[in-house]
Amino acid sequence: MTTNRKPDLKANLTTDRKADLKTNLTAVLTALVAVVLTAAAASDSPTVVRSAVWSVPRSAVWSVPRSAVRPASGSAVSFALPVSHLAVRSTSGWRIRWSSRTAPIEWDATGATLARSAQWTRARDGVEYAELSLAGAGEAWRTKVIVARIDPRVLRLSLDTAIVDARAVWNIARLKRDELFAVNAGQFAYTLPWGWVVLNGKQFLPPGTGPLSSAFVIDSSGTVCWLHGAVSRAAPCHPERSEGSAVSHAAWAFQSYPSLLRDGRVPDQLRAPTPLLDLSHRDARAAIGQDREGRIVVAITRFDAFGQSFGFVPFGLTTPEMAAVMGALGARDAVALDGGISAQLAIRNADGSVLSWRGMRSVPLALVARSR
Repeated sequence: MTTNRKPDLKANLTTDRKADLKTNLTAVLTALVAVVLTAAAASDSPTVVRSAVWSVPRSAVWSVPRSAVRPASGSAVSFALPVSHLAVRSTSGWRIRWSSRTAPIEWDATGATLARSAQWTRARDGVEYAELSLAGAGEAWRTKVIVARIDPRVLRLSLDTAIVDARAVWNIARLKRDELFAVNAGQFAYTLPWGWVVLNGKQFLPPGTGPLSSAFVIDSSGTVCWLHGAVSRAAPCHPERSEGSAVSHAAWAFQSYPSLLRDGRVPDQLRAPTPLLDLSHRDARAAIGQDREGRIVVAITRFDAFGQSFGFVPFGLTTPEMAAVMGALGARDAVALDGGISAQLAIRNADGSVLSWRGMRSVPLALVARSR
């Protein structure tokens, strides 16, 4: 962690003013875009909003094989979600891949349709990425998903933190030369990460509590495992394969929320209204998961209506929709990360060039990858 004993008040004031200006500018532009979208949706013109969603043929609904997922049992559950859908753009046009009316409660390998249809680009050994275009309801009518897959057998994962004078200052501009991948990690409370954090084998922050919390744990060998719910000293990562405690063997770890998938299953709280979570709220999203081949799957969303210049606008998916995206990307376990204007991702190509998707806000914690 970086700390300064003698704070530079003038520098801090300048930084704070810049941060406030960024936040205010984002709020103003977000409001303007919302007005445009609302007006377009209310009009009869098909050129802006309606063409993104209403042009999708209804016959295209739910192209995932029925054997791939198990729909929610009982109409009370399957129709409890806010009405929405997600269509994916392909060479043959838009095709709806997910609907709240037929939302699955479990995902297995055959349901990983997005993982199979994505055009993956190899950045270097152990790192590949893809971009997907989605169309959803409301603010999500044009959404881009940036996905990275990291192989922890090839790359070494760890955490980086940057807090200066009680301010979170990590962003992808801090990417070190030997770091090949980075994404903001966890959620945060004020300037500190929320919940359990282990840095290089030492507990930095104690576990948080919550029914939808999940912990991403890296042991000394680089193996990744998951702890869903309460973090207990006795809890193993994989009961069927591990005899040791995940907590005592953690070299690096962070908690986040809400859980999106737990061993392929969508948590009950994401399938019906609950006071714990607003299932209709839309935002730019970020999530991390792990597929059945052991690869780490990271996805962030960007508003994609008016080009890259407006990608920072925090419009996007609902939490149930993001769970569906992670399931369709092949994740068995997944948890949301801080999204909105915090979501940011960087990938270093083999030639040293860096692909970056910047956030508007610095964060206290990041997951990074280096060569083994």
